[in-house]
Amino acid sequence: MRTLFWRSLVVIFVILGFIGALLPGMPTTVFLILAAWAASKGWPQMDAWLLNHPKYGATLRGWRENGTVPRKAKWFASIMMFISGIIMLFTTAPLAVKIFTNATMLIVCIWLWMRPESSDSSGTEHQQHSSEEQR
Repeated sequence: MRTLFWRSLVVIFVILGFIGALLPGMPTTVFLILAAWAASKGWPQMDAWLLNHPKYGATLRGWRENGTVPRKAKWFASIMMFISGIIMLFTTAPLAVKIFTNATMLIVCIWLWMRPESSDSSGTEHQQHSSEEQR
């Protein structure tokens, strides 16, 4: 039953990540980080697949090993949160909701920029280093 729970979470997060890859403005990597976390709890094969994915694997490994976030991802997330915050101001949502939502995004943005950075090439270097160790 426990394995079914973790695998269900993995499937949900991978689906959300896939949707995020197709829709502009919806995150992909965040959902894949969550999918890798859930997979590590009850689906080792999926965990390995995510960590070795050609496009997202290096970012997922960097997050898991060092909590790093590539600068490009920081900029993209910050810009999307800023645009979302501006749009929120023009909605009919109650003022308290606007303040809470924008304050939350600001806190997340500050936290994100405080994370250590990885370069997009670090995953390639990691893969090359691992290949050399296996020889």
